[in-house]
Amino acid sequence: MSKLKVAVIGTGSISEFHLGSYEKNEQAELYGVYDLSIERAKEKAEQFGAKKVYAALDDLLNDNELDAVSICTWNNTHADFSIKILQSGKHVLVEKPIALTYEQSLNIQQAAQMAQKVFQVGYVRRFATNTKVLKQFIEAGRLGDIYYAKATCTRRLGNPGGWFADVERSGGGPLIDLGVHIIDICWYLMGKPKVVKVSGNTYHHLGNRSNVKNLSFYKAADYDASQNTVEDLANAIITFENGASLMVDVSFTLHATKDEISVKLFGTKGGAELEPELKIVTEEFDTILNMHPQIDHLTFDFNAAFQSEIDSFVEACIHNKSSEAPVEDGVEIMKILDGIYTSAATGKEVHYELETTI
Repeated sequence: MSKLKVAVIGTGSISEFHLGSYEKNEQAELYGVYDLSIERAKEKAEQFGAKKVYAALDDLLNDNELDAVSICTWNNTHADFSIKILQSGKHVLVEKPIALTYEQSLNIQQAAQMAQKVFQVGYVRRFATNTKVLKQFIEAGRLGDIYYAKATCTRRLGNPGGWFADVERSGGGPLIDLGVHIIDICWYLMGKPKVVKVSGNTYHHLGNRSNVKNLSFYKAADYDASQNTVEDLANAIITFENGASLMVDVSFTLHATKDEISVKLFGTKGGAELEPELKIVTEEFDTILNMHPQIDHLTFDFNAAFQSEIDSFVEACIHNKSSEAPVEDGVEIMKILDGIYTSAATGKEVHYELETTI
């Protein structure tokens, strides 16, 4: 087929990585942009060379020239937009999280199955070089069976405010914004086992700490220091059908000495650290070895990973292949996130029944 004609909806900060990556992909044509603010849409279209600016979402849905859409809007629009775009006959790449709730994600899955189009969730860490290298070691059996993983993504000061801090639009705070990435990457590298139980906690003590001076942090375009309805911190332990478990903690704000990102996996034959940089632990001749791979990106490189993610999506659309981050994975991660929030709200462990086949 000719080049894949792609549009991006939503022109917030994350959209620039979509727009820029499509612009660099030789198999894609950055065809259009849509945003509630037509002025912002025009600005991005001009910046990245998109041919068309849509005045309304229906104009995009009814455009038969368009092949695929990247959704870069508020979290509370992901489900509705995904379903409408699928029903209009277009491929979809939606930013994480796939939806606000597990039930919404099931509706998306049904729409994707009926549409028979490529559907990809924006789990960009799957496409990072350090992830790809580690996955080769895991698939070759070098770590054995992975039975435990531990992930941390804590900011001491980093509540972006704006829609990120509005639970009605975001669905939650650091858990659904940051935790979704580190939970997914652990689950993905663990072999994507089904979740059976979740125990979680959330804390709402510090707010956005707008009083802090002399230390800068990322702020959303609509930052408002007076508004915050999301958690500061969340932690959880997740248990899977094979007995493996994952422990996770994430924060927007915390009385810590520094920000921390850490992803660790432990198996029967070896272990690994994916973040803050890739290291692999093994044994040879009754001696423990710490292996340090020699690669350009030992840690997560946002630009390179995003380009790889977009390239993978375009390739899947053109050749009608399965996505590396399909709708089913978005549903399972949403089940985990839902479980953590439910457990935190009720003070009880959440259990899931596994599907049985006859």
